[in-house]
Amino acid sequence: MLRWVLLALFISLCANAEAQKKKGKTQTVPLSRGWGKNIKWVKSYEEGLSEIAKSQKPLMVIHHLDNCPHSKALKEAFVADKSLQKMAKEDFIMLNVVEETGDKNLAPDGYYVPRILFVDPAQTVRADIVGQHSDRLYTYSPDDMEHLAANMKKAKLLLHSEL
Repeated sequence: MLRWVLLALFISLCANAEAQKKKGKTQTVPLSRGWGKNIKWVKSYEEGLSEIAKSQKPLMVIHHLDNCPHSKALKEAFVADKSLQKMAKEDFIMLNVVEETGDKNLAPDGYYVPRILFVDPAQTVRADIVGQHSDRLYTYSPDDMEHLAANMKKAKLLLHSEL
């Protein structure tokens, strides 16, 4: 009798562990992290570099933190702007990261969030495409969406005129 009780207990523990494992899988964070669900996002900087080589599209890297109010505000403005979403979907390889990549080229003026940088298919970080703030060159605020759109267009034009 004790064997049957132990066997039943073991089976229920295994079933519970399997259910927890499945539950953990369904709660994974999507690659978009809320920046645009209709956009194809790459998983890592290395994957982004590989994709730009194949597609000849520029890479747009968005550095942010989930709990940063400035990052949240920028994300909301970015998602609300349909022209930015369309350009991001059609003309760029997109990456958003909440952890630094380790590539010092992606922090030309420091490690802060939010910041957005562009990388061309020759794997050159476009340090010449900057935001409107002199103290943090690659940051954008919700009021800067027109400037960000102009910089996205600039990244596309430079790509075609320089390659």
